[in-house]
Amino acid sequence: MKKYMSLVLFAHSIFALPFAVIGFFLAIQTTDEPFEWQKLLLMLVCMVTARNAAMAFNRYLDRDIDAQNPRTAMRDIPAGKISAGNALGFTIVNCLVFIGATYFINTLCFYLSFVALFVVLFYSYTKRFTSLCHLVLGVGLGLAPVGAYLVVTNSFGLIPIFYGVAVMCWSGGFDIIYALQDEKFDRKNGLNSIPAYFGGGGALWISRVLHVISFIFVLLPAIYMPISWFYYLGVVFYGSLLVYQHRIVSPTDLSRVDRAFMTTNGIASVIFAVFYLLDIVFLV
Repeated sequence: MKKYMSLVLFAHSIFALPFAVIGFFLAIQTTDEPFEWQKLLLMLVCMVTARNAAMAFNRYLDRDIDAQNPRTAMRDIPAGKISAGNALGFTIVNCLVFIGATYFINTLCFYLSFVALFVVLFYSYTKRFTSLCHLVLGVGLGLAPVGAYLVVTNSFGLIPIFYGVAVMCWSGGFDIIYALQDEKFDRKNGLNSIPAYFGGGGALWISRVLHVISFIFVLLPAIYMPISWFYYLGVVFYGSLLVYQHRIVSPTDLSRVDRAFMTTNGIASVIFAVFYLLDIVFLV
């Protein structure tokens, strides 16, 4: 089990999970739908299994690339900790559990589960033909608040789409920062990424623009629904951590990329979700 959790980097699930929780409780806050524990648990199952499938498939598909890259050569499949066949089997099992969970939620979620899986699995191919691979990853993670809203309401809404765009730009931006570590390797091996195409300086500017857009879309819901000062405080913390992330990384100093990628982004999403939930409690 520890090997499989290492394979899928289970800790990375925390990035989008808080926004899924926001999407879930947003639906309860802004509609007449009641809170149901069963739906919350099914939503969490969907989040974990979709993330597991996406990560395991990425490791399976990139196993030869990872073996050539000194930074990733010790990942589980190249290092022989888990076989490629077992990783693919783990992917398939998680896909089936994800689809099964959506079947017990509602019909729309069940039908859209195949679209969601296509997006999160397709990302693994994109670095082979487009530098926009980071945004495809962002779209996959951005489905979290939209999908969680669908779990409760069985319909789409404007505000969860705002959060979806925020997550897309936020995660796409930090994936660009993470990809700075492989700029030379990607360029040498014909792989596509924004750092490989624009260079470190240009990539960081694109990341900053994406994070500004993310901040704007996190703030937009305040126009469309009642909020308290807790929400604004959460937005301030979110924006501050985005700024901090860019202050500790530069094209000439990548020593703190892991801190920017893991600590800063994990904290940003969790803190914002906590303040969002406090906002709901305060308004009630």
